[in-house]
Amino acid sequence: MLISVENICKYHNEKQILKNARFTINEYDKIGVIGVNGAGKTTLLRMIAGLEHYDSGNMIKKNGLQIAYVSQNPVFEEEETILYQVLQGKDDVELFEAKAILNKLGLSEYERKVKHLSGGERKRVALARALCQPCDLLILDEPTNHLDTQMITWLETYLMKYRRALFMVTHDRYFLERVTHKLLEVDKGALYTYEANYSQFLELKAKREQDMVIAEKKRQRLFKKELAWIRAGVQARGTKSKGRIARFHALCEQEQIIDTKQLSITTTSSRLGKKTIEAYAIGQQYHGKYLFRNFAYTMQRNDRIGIIGENGSGKTTLMNILAKQIEASEGYVEHGETLQLGYYKQGVEEMDPQMRVLAYIQETSHTIETSQGVLNATQMLERFLFPTAMHYQPIATLSGGEKRRLYLLKILMQNPNVLFLDEPTNDLDIQTLTILEDYLDQFSGIVVIVSHDRYFLDRLCQCIFMIQRNGEITKHIGGYSSFIEEYTQEESTLSKNIGKENQKKAITKKMTSAQKRDLETMEEQIALLEKQIETIDEQMLQVQDDFKQIEVLANQREEVVQQLEQKMEQWVYLTELKKEIEQSILK
Repeated sequence: MLISVENICKYHNEKQILKNARFTINEYDKIGVIGVNGAGKTTLLRMIAGLEHYDSGNMIKKNGLQIAYVSQNPVFEEEETILYQVLQGKDDVELFEAKAILNKLGLSEYERKVKHLSGGERKRVALARALCQPCDLLILDEPTNHLDTQMITWLETYLMKYRRALFMVTHDRYFLERVTHKLLEVDKGALYTYEANYSQFLELKAKREQDMVIAEKKRQRLFKKELAWIRAGVQARGTKSKGRIARFHALCEQEQIIDTKQLSITTTSSRLGKKTIEAYAIGQQYHGKYLFRNFAYTMQRNDRIGIIGENGSGKTTLMNILAKQIEASEGYVEHGETLQLGYYKQGVEEMDPQMRVLAYIQETSHTIETSQGVLNATQMLERFLFPTAMHYQPIATLSGGEKRRLYLLKILMQNPNVLFLDEPTNDLDIQTLTILEDYLDQFSGIVVIVSHDRYFLDRLCQCIFMIQRNGEITKHIGGYSSFIEEYTQEESTLSKNIGKENQKKAITKKMTSAQKRDLETMEEQIALLEKQIETIDEQMLQVQDDFKQIEVLANQREEVVQQLEQKMEQWVYLTELKKEIEQSILK
């Protein structure tokens, strides 16, 4: 056992986040923590990491327990480089492992200073640092945020094989399904433990909620009976009567169970005409290199489109062009006259921290027409998991995820007939995502989604556009899983061939003479490739006004980076094989 938690309570201001929480973390456990935004998931992670106190209860930790923690907003030494932050004084043997992980996370410019990184890049540096750090327990807060689908798949595979305990918060349902075997649900201060992955959890939770609703109905019947007895004016002369009155007051204090099936909404959007959004051979350049080009498409009235690609491939740029918020370098976009666009962007818009939650929604609209009739802003807030008690709270009191949920509701209150959603699953809890998915199922208009969430794309999209490295945009009819199945069948890269060969050779548990030679020279080869990248970067700076030359150099750099990634993968594999053989000999 690594950690034992006994009856822990935690308050945030007057709100009780955890009440008598009990659970254990054992060696090799892989635990996911789920709950609505603001339920206290991050607070729980910070308490386990020793970064935040609890108000009462006990937490017993194994002596000498080493913990690696990745927060949603990691802190670094701003003037230091990416590689320095990840290594933190480790030896040269770990240098190549660190570089291999950084490459997988899309951070090949190791000497960039942290102060120049975006929020997503900083998160990935923190993730690489934790994965390179020896520990007994790895704690991750939303590890898939800011990762593209390729990186998520790699991280998922890495953690499935990870031989340490894992404790994480994530909204990625495929990730939970494949990595975890135990789930902790934080719900209104209570903590429920499920020995299950995500699909098993759904069944167990449904049964728990059904049992709670049955128990609530019994409580209501008993309450009515006892209330009638109290109103009859029976005097509490005897011990039995006093006990019955005490039980009545206890019934009054119990929190009412709300049937979660009520939390759904279907709006009635305005009619969309025949002409919707038409893209004519659009292309976009960045520093002389095409992100994409020659993209032409006419959207149909009920399209459900997913846009995927690596980080930096131009997904958000393409969406901004389609929304006519920026102009394309080439081609043009036309909108139909009846189009009403609701655009949910990655970053939460600027919010007045002193504005009340209800006033923020009413700023857009006081009512919305739905299949259930006209609903006001108060009713909509309740359906998006903002209870009445929160409606007059200042926005400053909300968690980051709650602000995202509020921003999402504001977009939907515009009653659009076209919805653009840019990374909608970042920082939203699973229950909100389920409500959004149900809403979009009934939405009578166009939906375009940029997302790395594979479950979300599978659930909603009927067509996938992928922006490839060469700037070509390919179209696939179907959801994400069918796309990736088709894509992997067609793809035959050198790295995959190396992987198959490595698997065959691993069975023999010995290194060939060629592998030994490769391992001896690998570090020198990696160093030469890194030097090539530095030289190309210097050349690009010298010809920064010559767009054609920059495009040629950028293509050269991309080829060298791919070669470097393959060498890194091969080095990691050979190093692990050598260690495995040495350990088997010792045994």
